[in-house]
This record gives sequence, structure tokens and C-alpha cells, in this order.
Amino acid sequence: MTDSMRFTPGEISVRQGETVRLVVKNSGAVKHELVLGTPEELRAHYALMLKTPGMEHADDNMVSVAPGKAGEVVWRFTKAGNVHFACLQPGHYDAGMKGLVKVAQAAGASKTDGHGGHKH
Repeated sequence: MTDSMRFTPGEISVRQGETVRLVVKNSGAVKHELVLGTPEELRAHYALMLKTPGMEHADDNMVSVAPGKAGEVVWRFTKAGNVHFACLQPGHYDAGMKGLVKVAQAAGASKTDGHGGHKH
């Protein structure tokens, strides 16, 4: 995470059923976050963040990271397909701070596009 509004890497590949620890370091000067979800969920959450920019939230599918700090999300990808991630701090999503987790289908499993295990 940097103030250039990019994640490095911007794309990650995992296997269905795999549990992954996503460790992010904010080497920028402003707060960033990583939120997992569908494009629709991320856009809806981002719209809410624009209305309430000081809002703090803590869910299993996200981590907020202060400048110079690190954080992590541990996630089990239960469905094959694409899981998106983004920084939903005001202005960051629009600037392109987004990424993708490609979840390869496990042998013998059915393929469904989703963001495995995400609960509301």
C-alpha cells in the first residue's frame, strides 16, 4: 500500500479451499485499508465511506492500516472465481486502489464466482 493508490501485487492467485494470510504494509503517509468483496459490495461500501469519511469499521474481510504500520486479513477462499479487494478510503477507490484474487477451482469442486466465506 502506497500513496500512489496501488496495491503491490495487484493480483494474487490461490486455490479453492486455501486459507491465506494477506499481510499489508502501509508505506504511505495516509491511512489505507484492504477490503475483500464483490465489485458490487465494494462500490456500495465505498459510497457509504464517501458520505461518512471518518467512519471506522472492523469486519473479518478487511483491515485498516495507519501510515508506517502493517496489518493482515486471514481468509479462507471457499469458492472458485474472482474475489476483489480495494481501499475504500475516500478518493482511493476512484484513484484505482483495487486488486484481484483469482481462486482456482479445486479438483472435484464446483466452480462458482464468489468471495468465499464472506458474511454480512
